Amino acid sequence: MNDAITLLRESGAMLEGHFLLSSGRHSNRYFQCARLLQYPDRAAAVLALAVDRIKAEIQAGKLTLDAVAGPALGGIVVAYELGRQLGLPAFFTERDDTGAMKLRRGFAVEPGTRILIAEDVVTTGKSSGESAAVLEALGGRIEALACVVDRRAPGVHIPWPLYAAVKLDAADWDAAGCELCKQGSLFVKPGSRK
Repeated sequence: MNDAITLLRESGAMLEGHFLLSSGRHSNRYFQCARLLQYPDRAAAVLALAVDRIKAEIQAGKLTLDAVAGPALGGIVVAYELGRQLGLPAFFTERDDTGAMKLRRGFAVEPGTRILIAEDVVTTGKSSGESAAVLEALGGRIEALACVVDRRAPGVHIPWPLYAAVKLDAADWDAAGCELCKQGSLFVKPGSRK
């Protein structure tokens, strides 16, 4: 795991400061995994940490997967790399003009397809849940979630087994309780969700 943290830092993917997250919450740490994912060798090395645990579960008969799906934008490259390492097809869900998550571009899910959701960073699991709802409505079965960074606050529940390459702590404040706001620090919003 220390190698994964080193690769996140060297890639400029782990930022320190005052951030407004896509969830609306504030934090002192932001993970811009696109900075890691721009290097295929680094992405492969970090995601192999999650893949090793997933493969062990598959070999033990505890997990069966047919496909990998990630919510756009952060989950696209992660889904591809997980699919490549697991030998599975990979695709993505994306938001339409109304902001609703959809399966588009000719991707299809057959009823009973066992799916691994792929994310770059899991904070609240909102994007994963939106993708899961779309895929389940089409008959898919969500079996697990995999990500580069698990930065969930204590008490944030994910309804599937979670395979994270790295689990890292980061402050997680609601806007009214943000310690950095109280100090007069201005935040930046680097995320993609409006």
